[in-house]
Amino acid sequence: MSKIEMKGLSVYYGNGTVHALKDVNMKIEANKITALIGPSGCGKTTFLRALNRMNELIRVRTEGEVLIDGIDIYSKKVDVIQLRKKVGMVFQQPNPFPMSIYDNVAYGPRIHGVRNRELDGIVEESLKKAALWDEVKDRLEENAFGFSGGQQQRLCIARALAVNPEIILFDEPCSSLDPISTARIEELLSKLKREYTIVIVTHNMQQAARISDFTAFFLMGELIECGKTPQIFERPRDKRTEDYITGRFG
Repeated sequence: MSKIEMKGLSVYYGNGTVHALKDVNMKIEANKITALIGPSGCGKTTFLRALNRMNELIRVRTEGEVLIDGIDIYSKKVDVIQLRKKVGMVFQQPNPFPMSIYDNVAYGPRIHGVRNRELDGIVEESLKKAALWDEVKDRLEENAFGFSGGQQQRLCIARALAVNPEIILFDEPCSSLDPISTARIEELLSKLKREYTIVIVTHNMQQAARISDFTAFFLMGELIECGKTPQIFERPRDKRTEDYITGRFG
């Protein structure tokens, strides 16, 4: 069952001179991991940021529809704050806030009006889901900047989980991490898809092959091919997909 559907999605930067995404039509399945692959500048991150209207923080024009549970998120009736609560995002570089582990995770729920003891349960549950609780449960008041890059990224995942999203977007979450931390994040994502729909941008095709259920290949703003990951990697239908996966360009 599709959780997200794009119909004729196009994104233009500046005064419309840069056509970053070109008429993308695509469905994203619920409780699956969908990986977005392609060379730098192909539109992957623009596509990802279109799913929670983060592109609106810069000067863009968006055309077409992005439907989540059948509702067009670009409708004037949609509350963007509630949309970004439903569609969380984890960025390329770990970006914890300059505050304690506890306050990092509690930040989102506090904004949405959660107080007191209820926060303790949310913080603990979110850190457990992010596979970080056992490492930090006795250090919750310590500054988040004192932790390793891998721990900081899992903290950012816990922070995203704390507001109870349905979809989580990951923009190259392992690009700055060592192999051991990367493996932990990949294992975590495989568990999280039981409860959340996950979309991940990655330059690492081995990572896409390891963890994703579906893969979409973008090139110069166009969606070239999308399908189940084994099919994309083993039996691509488009010669450009095959050339990229086999390293002929990119």
